[in-house]
Amino acid sequence: MIHVAYIGFGVSAREYHIPYVENRDDIKVKYVFRREEDIPAFAEYEPFYPEITFTTDLEQVLSDPEVDLVVVNAPDRFHVSYAKQILSAGKHCLVEKPFAPTAAKAREVFALAKEKGLVCMPNQNRRFDADFLAVKEVLAGGRLGQLVRLESHYDYFKSNGWYDHLGTLYNLGVHTTDQIIALLGIPERTVLDVRSIHHPGVGDDYYDLEFFYGNCKASVSTSMCVSIDYPRFTLHGTNGSFTLPPVVHNSGKAKVLGRHKVSFEPAPEDRWGTLVYWQDGRKITEKVPVGCAHYERVYDNLIDAIENGAEKCIKDEEVVKVLEILEEATEVAKSWKK
Repeated sequence: MIHVAYIGFGVSAREYHIPYVENRDDIKVKYVFRREEDIPAFAEYEPFYPEITFTTDLEQVLSDPEVDLVVVNAPDRFHVSYAKQILSAGKHCLVEKPFAPTAAKAREVFALAKEKGLVCMPNQNRRFDADFLAVKEVLAGGRLGQLVRLESHYDYFKSNGWYDHLGTLYNLGVHTTDQIIALLGIPERTVLDVRSIHHPGVGDDYYDLEFFYGNCKASVSTSMCVSIDYPRFTLHGTNGSFTLPPVVHNSGKAKVLGRHKVSFEPAPEDRWGTLVYWQDGRKITEKVPVGCAHYERVYDNLIDAIENGAEKCIKDEEVVKVLEILEEATEVAKSWKK
């Protein structure tokens, strides 16, 4: 049994972590730590979790010998400091994205984890999005032939951009870039088209990041100036093509007071993909079902790594490479002036 504590009680902890572990036999959530000043923001949710001890004393959490794993859901600027504090206390650590502000800081955390013999990993849970799992399944099936082109779009229409400051890359691009590296590996080279449209020099509200793998090019694109949906994923290969419908933005969903519940039902047919390929001289079109997200697989791997020494599903070198790309891309955004 792995005993877990969470730092932070915002949307991340309540919707993307606790619901995926609360009914497991191999995990028990013991604590939620939040600072005194953060309590008012989400205090109304606390009564829905009577089995969890809420505390403002981090030392209570870190000194408890029963706690094995501490999960950092605090604001980005605290990720590295909390991770180092957790590892120094002898606890394993899962950190929400972005893992660190720079690749150098990430290397420091990984070095400390190695020194202490502990598991430390970012929660790149969107490797287990339902649509991304469908992409992996189609590629594994081989009907596309050799992959030539992959496009990943996650777009919005926001007249003032998403942020009036830098942040789109580190909050959204960190996921979509990680998906490409998880799928195809470390790219041979990159081309980074990043613009600061709504807030020149201080925003990163448009990017088209290109990753090259031999004859294959993958791109990750986000814009705040898209009023007509792009497909979420489009793949072209030497023997066919595959496309998936545009993403349904979580940011537009109403928040309901209460204990968050996740659905493990498959996606409706209007969210399925379309696969077109050639077989024996015939063009075949198929609908590809899309299941549900499986964010619990991050915890499956963590438990295996903690208890059995299994390899982490999100490797250190992948994390570092994603952060190197985001750092470089952010500098390009800063260069855009009026």
